[in-house]
Amino acid sequence: MCFFFVEHKNKEPRHKRRLLLPGFHGCRESSNQRRPAPCCSCHTAIAICFIADCTSSSLQKMAPDDVNRRSAFRIFHRFPVRLTFGAKSEAKTVTQSKKRQQRENEADDLKRLAERTDILECAWHRRNDDVDEEDLEENLAETEAKNEPNVDIYGDVGSRADNEFEQIGGSTVIMVYICWVMLFVFAYVRDIFRRLGFVADKSNKELEKLKSFVPLFSDFEAFYQRNCYIRVRDVFERPICSVPGATVDLLDRVSHDGNWTYEYPGTTSKVINIASYNYLGFAQAAGPCATASVNSIDEEGVACCTTVHERGRSVSQAKLEALVAEFLGVEDAICFSMGFATNSMNAPCLVDKHSLIISDQYNHASLILGCRLSGASTKVFKHNDMGSLEKILRDAIAYGNPKTHRPYKKILIIVEGIYSMEGSICNLPGIIALKKKYKAYLYLDEAHSIGAMGKTGKGIVEYWSCDPKDVDILMGTFTKSFGSAGGYIAGSKKTIDHLRVASPTGYYSSPMSPPIAQQIYSSMSIIMGRDGTTDGAERIERLARNSRYFRLRLKQMGFIVYGSNDSPVVPMLIYFPSMCGFYGREMLKRKVGTVVVSFPATDMTEGRVRFCISAAHTKELLDEVLRHVGELGERSGSKFSRKAHLYRDQKIEW
Repeated sequence: MCFFFVEHKNKEPRHKRRLLLPGFHGCRESSNQRRPAPCCSCHTAIAICFIADCTSSSLQKMAPDDVNRRSAFRIFHRFPVRLTFGAKSEAKTVTQSKKRQQRENEADDLKRLAERTDILECAWHRRNDDVDEEDLEENLAETEAKNEPNVDIYGDVGSRADNEFEQIGGSTVIMVYICWVMLFVFAYVRDIFRRLGFVADKSNKELEKLKSFVPLFSDFEAFYQRNCYIRVRDVFERPICSVPGATVDLLDRVSHDGNWTYEYPGTTSKVINIASYNYLGFAQAAGPCATASVNSIDEEGVACCTTVHERGRSVSQAKLEALVAEFLGVEDAICFSMGFATNSMNAPCLVDKHSLIISDQYNHASLILGCRLSGASTKVFKHNDMGSLEKILRDAIAYGNPKTHRPYKKILIIVEGIYSMEGSICNLPGIIALKKKYKAYLYLDEAHSIGAMGKTGKGIVEYWSCDPKDVDILMGTFTKSFGSAGGYIAGSKKTIDHLRVASPTGYYSSPMSPPIAQQIYSSMSIIMGRDGTTDGAERIERLARNSRYFRLRLKQMGFIVYGSNDSPVVPMLIYFPSMCGFYGREMLKRKVGTVVVSFPATDMTEGRVRFCISAAHTKELLDEVLRHVGELGERSGSKFSRKAHLYRDQKIEW
């Protein structure tokens, strides 16, 4: 008896097909389950013909290639009972079992990493489908290639720290809203007193003769600024008068009219700088980077005094672009003089009104502005939620553009490596898997992660051990880890050549200042070890140790901290708007400079103190900051965490 199978003409590679079971259709899903919904028809038609005169001897007469062909017997491994043909088939099954067992023992990290890319039926298919011999050998080769002698400070790829977002109780949320209501009530009362003349009105407002014109100020924004923001303005906009290193000198000031104006006595205060984006500590007034920047002024001056398309780039910028491409492992890169404009001015060059942008919920304002300027349709998915992202992708492909009733010509996914207000790390492996599955493009903003993440500072791509060529647009800035200014976009040479011609920055903005470009070139060379020292590697390792130590100590003290333990951005939740002014002023009294954030930069119920850890910080400095934060937490009652007991007996070492 012989079985013949007639398969549906499916050109898709096997790893891109779904697992099909008898009685299930692969193109639909039920609303409540991840597995395909039952259907009377099957994606693959199976014709079983019983031929009595077909014996095992006739099979032996077939050519060896015909016996081993998989296309005719591809469905056998999906049956609960396997059919075997002689000893060769049994031996082959045993060999496959041994190799599969070997893969489970040697590639355990790959399995744990795969669990992070569980995206609906795609992950279910991956867990249940058998692995071909070719796929098995390829995975083993990749595993051996990744076993490099260098030690990863973050541990194994499969055991990366998860993003944590501990939620507070409903009663606390209600109290926060009541606090906002009281704040607005007093604000309206204050406005009434201003109209009656009891309080001097120093806010900006429309002139009476221009009342009939389009208003220059939004009513609510002006109301919020003059009544809410102005009350805590003293904890923001603090002028600095030194290099923003581990410590910084702040210019003292005092206000006698409710922060409308300031007086400067001419003195300064030296404080611990836990607020600047100086992740690797390259913001220095002395050293090899500063010396190289000074020398470049003697050779090239401080500015090009023209645009890129009129005169061209400086030598320092041309060298920097080549080094950035080499550092990231891509074909080409282009640099810009402003990090914000790198996103807002170049995103419109990549998509148009016939395209769709899928943006993360917490993307930066520069990315949001770029999406608006592009004219493309924009949809937002829940923060780092692969299920939400896949649903939007599937709906976009299924229904197309609702404005034109035609398919989108391009779908661009935009995410960040580290989110500056959440301290969370994007699930890059899952996003890449979805991007490949649905043939979309990926734009990765590594402003806060390039230089600061990965065992050699190459950002989130290296942190997750992903291939940089799987990311279509690699974007980053030089204002954080490199102690300079500007931004870059890297990728394929065709993409970069297109941006050189189409980007408005080439026509309307100046190239990078030569000393700025030289500062970046020198610091990046140190990170890459081109100076012949291990200074760059030591900075990266010190930053990772500082970040984990500071985060775990805050959690042990009872504070709610958002994000991943590997992230140098540490948001500590204080929720109440009144606590922003309290923490900002009290920390300054204790000679600690920090950043407090509230609405509209965050949700109304999620005010926070944001600490930015640096490799320049010593353990003693961090312990001093933690001591002051603990004291203020006791005074204000802002230790809201319900998980402090999990860290109480944990020994946290630097």
